[in-house]
Amino acid sequence: MPAGLDIRTPSAVVVDDRGNRIYARNTRRVRPIASVTKLMTAMVVLDARVSMKTPISIIEQDRDTLKNSRSRLRIGKAMLPRDQMMMVALMSSDNRAAHALSRTTFRGGTQAFVRAMNRKAKALGMKSTTFVDATGLNPLNRSTAEDLVKMVRAASRYAFIRKTTSRGEMIVYPFANGTPLTYRNTNRLVRSGDWSIDVSKTGFINEAGRCLVMQANIAGRRLTIVLLGASGKLTPMADSTRLRDWMLAGNYTASR
Repeated sequence: MPAGLDIRTPSAVVVDDRGNRIYARNTRRVRPIASVTKLMTAMVVLDARVSMKTPISIIEQDRDTLKNSRSRLRIGKAMLPRDQMMMVALMSSDNRAAHALSRTTFRGGTQAFVRAMNRKAKALGMKSTTFVDATGLNPLNRSTAEDLVKMVRAASRYAFIRKTTSRGEMIVYPFANGTPLTYRNTNRLVRSGDWSIDVSKTGFINEAGRCLVMQANIAGRRLTIVLLGASGKLTPMADSTRLRDWMLAGNYTASR
């Protein structure tokens, strides 16, 4: 562990845009990744080149029966164009939105979508990664910190993902009566305004712990940060802040 850097998340890696490692711990440990999954979900939708303006309704099939997670997108009532459904899934990590995207992108429904997710992972060289759903609710969605560096870098090449995951909040109108819903970014570092973040995604289920992946600009360098399996709700954010402060103090030495 680099002197003076106290990272408490059990699996972590920080890599610069040249591939140099600044920090690494348990980078090859395979573990559940929760809603970090949704970055892959977004890439698969965008790769499919389907219309982003097509209205998508939330139906009973989109209800989470595995974890019983909540959603303000009411079944049988909520409808949004695909681009806004994507934004709600990415920025606020709504599971019904993510499932609806997986259900409506391909003619083969969610099964075809999950197959596309795994093909994409293979194409990116994510050798230790498996997806079984588009939400991350299933703990069988598993990866490593090393693999997720590849996924975050790939996601950063999509302007839609960069723009969406780096915004603090958004308002949508999913109901016929015009009632607005305000969604906030699940990464409070994005909302703080103190960070230069290009890509961001949080994740949590009990089996995965607290997870955070980001591409951020620190000390004049574009870094990919992957933090998996933290026990405390704020630990990934605190670890990221400790990393930033440590780097700004000029203490780091990068290695291949």
